[in-house]
Amino acid sequence: MIQYEGLGWRVARDSSRAYFPVLLGADRFAIELTHHEWNSLESLIRNLLKEYQGLLNQLMEEESLSVELERNVWWGCLEGDRKSWSLQLVLDGKGEPSRRGVEIYWPSPASKAVTDAMRKIWDSSQT
Repeated sequence: MIQYEGLGWRVARDSSRAYFPVLLGADRFAIELTHHEWNSLESLIRNLLKEYQGLLNQLMEEESLSVELERNVWWGCLEGDRKSWSLQLVLDGKGEPSRRGVEIYWPSPASKAVTDAMRKIWDSSQT
């Protein structure tokens, strides 16, 4: 089991669990994700961060930005400025009768910490 946790966030992955191996949480919520949900979240998070990094040099100090993307069952919005940002995610509950829907939000600085932890887990599973 891999687990990371900080002020206002947590992420854990237990590959021995067949159906819901990943847990994402904050102060007031926690959700377990399937392999498919977790893997498609990776694409969304990596692309949101890439877009954000690509726009930073174009921002003046007092400007803010919002980057929104959709990937598979996820919608995400990274919102902030040159120094900090928040992250909102929506897992689309439409379609299959058994599919869950959820909204997730991490304010700054928890958003950066949790995405750093997610990337560590994704990177460690690829080695």
